[in-house]
Amino acid sequence: MTEAADLASSYELVVIGGGPAGLAAAALAARAGVSTVLFDENPGVGGQIYRAITTTPVKDRAILGEDYWDGATLADEAKASGALIVNGATVWSLDRQRLVGVSLGGKARLIEAGRVIIATGSQERPFPIPGWTLPGVMTAGGAQTALKAQGLVASGRTVLAGNGPLLWLLAAQTLRAGGKIDAILDTTPRRNWLQAMFHLPDFALSPYFGKGLALLKEVRAKVAIHRADTIEAVGTDRVREVVFSGSGGTKRLPVDLLLLHQGVVPNVNLANAAGVAHEWNDRQLCFVPVLDADFGSSVPGIAVAGDGAGIAGGTAAAERGRIAAIAAVRALKPDSVVPDTQAIRQSLQREEMGRSFLDWLNRPSESFRQPVGDTIACRCEEVTAKQVRDTAKMGCEGPNQMKAFLRCGMGPCQGRLCGLTVTELIAAERKSTPDEVGYYRLRPPVKPITLAELASLPISEAERKAVER
Repeated sequence: MTEAADLASSYELVVIGGGPAGLAAAALAARAGVSTVLFDENPGVGGQIYRAITTTPVKDRAILGEDYWDGATLADEAKASGALIVNGATVWSLDRQRLVGVSLGGKARLIEAGRVIIATGSQERPFPIPGWTLPGVMTAGGAQTALKAQGLVASGRTVLAGNGPLLWLLAAQTLRAGGKIDAILDTTPRRNWLQAMFHLPDFALSPYFGKGLALLKEVRAKVAIHRADTIEAVGTDRVREVVFSGSGGTKRLPVDLLLLHQGVVPNVNLANAAGVAHEWNDRQLCFVPVLDADFGSSVPGIAVAGDGAGIAGGTAAAERGRIAAIAAVRALKPDSVVPDTQAIRQSLQREEMGRSFLDWLNRPSESFRQPVGDTIACRCEEVTAKQVRDTAKMGCEGPNQMKAFLRCGMGPCQGRLCGLTVTELIAAERKSTPDEVGYYRLRPPVKPITLAELASLPISEAERKAVER
């Protein structure tokens, strides 16, 4: 197991994130002779899509599906490439000079990088409904992590709510593993179909088409599906029932576990803190980094690959990682032999076919993105939607100014669970756009670290003498 003291002071390439993009990038670069280190904060590689791919207790391949097991090949290739893969490493800082702050085993180090590839992937979009902070309400991604990493499925009365491919995939995986789902509340707005249909021809030719139909057929045969235009989790000490309304009026279902999901969005915090320019993507309703054809960012020497560059799925993420790695190798070692990017770009194009259909179809309803009243918008600081809206009406122009009023985005999650919600609420109240309102201005540390970790940073003799009296 690698310890902080084992790390070199510099590497030619630092890859941050051990999902498909990070694994593919590290493997390609290391094989090309580039000194490469990959940092990932989880106990094993795989990211969310291939979570626990080397350690999962789920041995029946059919439960998680064949796509999941593709991650084993990526993990094996990265391990055999010669890249240093460091798990349990929290990257808490990255600056424009490519100085990487990382904590490992309670010790912090600053690592110089010739090039950096940020492959921090995606995170679930906030789903701020009344009662979403009650015990017994969690994200679909959290339940999937428990299945992949521990082989656990929910017991008791379980309801899934929301939309997006992951919702249906989790339902299928849970059923295959012997779990029971009492109902699915589908929140997909009907009007989404009108926009999505323009992109149906490409979707029909994509790898997603057949898989998606099979998944829907499998789940619908075993689970009751309800239309839901509003959802509320109800309970005092924990969630006891879910109340929803749709075409059939208002209904109530008793529930022990409510799993929420309305898509995934890029995890932008580290790239944001490094000064990478971002822009609003109206199709995916999130901020994405501004990148060139090789996934290079606005900060020289820093690339963003995988779903952190915009949501496209696991296979596409790996191809993006390879393209970013080739660009890094060419910059660092121009004489190195690297694969031709043409075939990789063609593969990426095939994987991205039909993405527009999925994005337009699964755009979450405005009512589930922009809460009202006493619904919590910022979980860490317990700030309500009404407080955010009222502050915007007072003249607050953006989320960074909002911090001074309400502390939104200043808790342990550093805005991951409220950033998009706060931006959209301000934009709605000020009759503006999310792009004009902007996002939180992130500062290191982007992940919580202890004072002891900071104090453990090595001190040079010159630094020591600078403070001695």
